[in-house]
Amino acid sequence: MEAFGALAAMAGAAFVAATLLPAQSEAVFVGLLAAKSVDPLALFLTASLANTAGSILNWWLGRLIARHGVDRLPARLRPDPKRFVQAQDLFARFGWPSLLLAWLPLVGDPLTFAAGTLNYPFWRFTVLVLIGKAGRYAALWAGWASLA
Repeated sequence: MEAFGALAAMAGAAFVAATLLPAQSEAVFVGLLAAKSVDPLALFLTASLANTAGSILNWWLGRLIARHGVDRLPARLRPDPKRFVQAQDLFARFGWPSLLLAWLPLVGDPLTFAAGTLNYPFWRFTVLVLIGKAGRYAALWAGWASLA
């Protein structure tokens, strides 16, 4: 039961961290690795998939923005206009490879919104974002393992 609670906490932290709400999942991930209360592979998979799911929510909200305008979103779900323009510019300049950077702080979340507003194909979006986010958690895991 303790492992289930740890994975649920990781899933919640990772999902919220991928949205525009202010949150970080890296500390939760490393903390749970250090606590050794859950299988590291299960933790890695949970974090990667939940973080990607949060980005899918952003993509979907971006699609809503494209169809109905940003004013239709609740104020707390609207992307910061400056970061959103930066993300659209990044996506327009570099295209699909920029989605591999969706894990980056500050610009990553608006980048996933931008992909939705630009009608980037869902399945390609999902695969690219998952690769980037899994890579980030893999790097954290490797760094923790080298220190432990």
